[in-house]
Amino acid sequence: MKEKVVVGMSGGVDSSVAAVLLKEQGYDVIGVTMQIWQEEDPVLAEENGGCCGLSAVEDARRVARTIGIPYYVMNFKKEFKEKVIDYFVSEYLSGRTPNPCIACNRYVKWESLLARSLGIGADFVATGHYARVERLPNGRYAIRNSVTAKKDQTYALYNLTQFQLAHTLMPVGEYTKEEIREIAEQNHLPIASKPDSQDICFVPDGDYAGFIAREAPERVPGEGNFVSRDGKVLGVHKGITHYTVGQRKGLGLSMGHPVFVSALRPDTNEVVISDQDVFQTELVCNHVNYMGMEDLKKPRRLWAKVRYAHKGEWCRAYEEEGGRIRVIFEHPVRAVTPGQAVVFYDGEYVMGGGIIL
Repeated sequence: MKEKVVVGMSGGVDSSVAAVLLKEQGYDVIGVTMQIWQEEDPVLAEENGGCCGLSAVEDARRVARTIGIPYYVMNFKKEFKEKVIDYFVSEYLSGRTPNPCIACNRYVKWESLLARSLGIGADFVATGHYARVERLPNGRYAIRNSVTAKKDQTYALYNLTQFQLAHTLMPVGEYTKEEIREIAEQNHLPIASKPDSQDICFVPDGDYAGFIAREAPERVPGEGNFVSRDGKVLGVHKGITHYTVGQRKGLGLSMGHPVFVSALRPDTNEVVISDQDVFQTELVCNHVNYMGMEDLKKPRRLWAKVRYAHKGEWCRAYEEEGGRIRVIFEHPVRAVTPGQAVVFYDGEYVMGGGIIL
């Protein structure tokens, strides 16, 4: 009897080819698009690929028809609102800079979709992420880098659980983007040349502050002061949701030299400005998820990334009381931002990660 896999199909080329590859490998493949966002500007969706909106449904349905697999739309709007949008808004209002894709991966694309998939008799869920799932010699499952560093997406997957990984397939991680597009063309998929989606799917215009103002107008703080580290008022800012640690452009301050955001203070509605670029050698994280390793009770030298586009830096990491992890970098790291994730690697494998305090 064939093993059954539910493929999360976004209407893009990567998830479409994931379905093709799994069917070729002999799985009983079912295509599913997760309906998570019900309001969408058609023009913006066209420009940004509409990866998570209603415009994805028709593309995914055409692909499923082309390759001959059953296809369904499942409504996850409630889960997405609670686990991703509300979290995104709350974090920004608290002076932190969240990564909503990490929350979506853990709680919607995996936790919710996997539960429903197992409920209909599936053995696995699959996505079009550029990453691989492997079981290590210690018996634990871990995410491994894709074969192409250019498209590697392991950072945003660090928070998956052992149970989720045991029921996950990621066939796209064995290929380059060019190879994936070639497979799409060979199989006459109607989305073979569709551009990749950009930015956060529910903020396709990139205006995070505007989105937050529409979602929580009664909670959004107004203008406040730009201040120096010693408390001197330097000017007036538009509201803390417009800024993030390390930001240099778009501040509207005429200081005669470059300045940087070094901290956000939601309690006093202040944005702290520094004359020097923002580097530090330590951080502490919480909400830790261990993946390839069981714990960090003994200090361990690991490679750490503090944001998606960060190339990484060697560090010494160890667990503190309360389950937090302290990280000491071998070289200073720029713009360590509260709310973002720090993800630990041992070679090509994700060992775990947490949210930066």
